[in-house]
Amino acid sequence: MSEPEAGGKTVLLTLERGLHVLEAVAAADGTATAKVLSRQLGIKLGTCYHLLRTLLAGGYVVRLPGGRYDVGHRAASLNRHLQRRAGPAPELAVILARLHDRTHETSYISGWQHGTLTLQHYISGPRAMSVGELDVGYTGHMHARASCKAVLAFLPEDQVAAMFKGVELKAVTPRTIVDHDHLTVELARVRRQGYAVDREEFSEGVCCVSAPFFDEAGSPTGAFTVSVPTTRFQERQATMTMGVREAAAMATGLLRGRAVAHAGPDGMVRPCIAR
Repeated sequence: MSEPEAGGKTVLLTLERGLHVLEAVAAADGTATAKVLSRQLGIKLGTCYHLLRTLLAGGYVVRLPGGRYDVGHRAASLNRHLQRRAGPAPELAVILARLHDRTHETSYISGWQHGTLTLQHYISGPRAMSVGELDVGYTGHMHARASCKAVLAFLPEDQVAAMFKGVELKAVTPRTIVDHDHLTVELARVRRQGYAVDREEFSEGVCCVSAPFFDEAGSPTGAFTVSVPTTRFQERQATMTMGVREAAAMATGLLRGRAVAHAGPDGMVRPCIAR
């Protein structure tokens, strides 16, 4: 079954539904059943069973005892391909691990590629909470994420203007910036202070701090981010800011083949000799 889209394009509804089922199975962590998926996705039960049988035959899902379903080896293989293609360099992954060890909070690294910022890897904190649809490979809502603002602030202003020209800034939460002029002012603030803050702009109840790192040409290449529940943000903000700025300085030094930086007891980022 197919349905025409505006502009004459065609969408295969059966494939679209199948992908939605696969995503829902993955999100359920082995607890999904056909009846639950049918109600959750608004798909007839018979159609849901048919889609699950197709995914099962292809190895994209596996059937567990009690009529439950989980992700199969073929879907896991797709994830490994994504991780290999979009994942950070091993040296940057080490810096991410250091950031996590310093802050003891959920820590992320994102990379700027092909005109968008992609979440490449993250390490969950001991008291981590769900942050919307955020997962490895995520690229959406660039106006609402601290990591994106950290990178956008250091791109040429005309490039940023072209990226958002005619684009609606959707309200992901009541605190999301939805005005282009407001976003421009916010990016100028990020540029001055060297890091970005997200106060429940992307996910209600979650705050983030992010700092960009740069390549040899001085162009932003990605960002390190730390997130915490809003209830802990005020007490953790200084530690988070110091952590992401140190991680970003280390990554920049690494990419430029120079001395790696570290933060001293006073919070100032200083170079140290790379060995």
